Amino acid sequence: MASNFKRYYVKSCIVFFFIVLVEGAVAQDTSTFKAQIALGVNGPSQEGFVPGFEGQQLNFPTVNLGLQYMFKPRLGAKLDYGFNRISHQDGTQEFKVNYSRVNAQFVYDASRVFGFLGARMGTFVHAGPGLSLIKPLGNYTENDTSYLNIMAGIELHYGISDAFSLYLDGSYINGFSSDFDPLSDGYGSFNGNLWTLTLGVSISLSGCYYCD
Repeated sequence: MASNFKRYYVKSCIVFFFIVLVEGAVAQDTSTFKAQIALGVNGPSQEGFVPGFEGQQLNFPTVNLGLQYMFKPRLGAKLDYGFNRISHQDGTQEFKVNYSRVNAQFVYDASRVFGFLGARMGTFVHAGPGLSLIKPLGNYTENDTSYLNIMAGIELHYGISDAFSLYLDGSYINGFSSDFDPLSDGYGSFNGNLWTLTLGVSISLSGCYYCD
């Protein structure tokens, strides 16, 4: 059930991204170039662990760092890095995993669609491919792996000043990985999907962020 919900979430975010992309209305003026940093939590899919090495369903921390460039009023791109720590469940083998990712994503300013949220609110959807890097810690460091991914999410921004905003981001990272073979390659490791929820700050590097 949870796995089906996560797949539906990813597909919905991607479909929504393309719907608002072709909607093509004139947007409010936003910063052309900005930096972002966010901190939050993550939840790994349990299908990504081998039996006896299951991870916690909620983990801290998740750290996201990004640079975004809007090359049109509503359409842009960003390059971002994410770090996630995953720990073992109680009653399972003790382990920790560092999950890192790098993604290049399209960004769409959907603020007009959600105009009812208020003048100082901004809504952005993002999606794009990337690479996931898995580094087990402790006794299982030899079981590192990497695989391609696709990430999709939505950001809700609140403008504090012309060049500074707070934002909440909910994202899902779908990994394109193969099964562990032999199974022992999965001890203390991870090859599944991941959702993240972060709270961050967005800083304009090129002028006004929420302009009249």
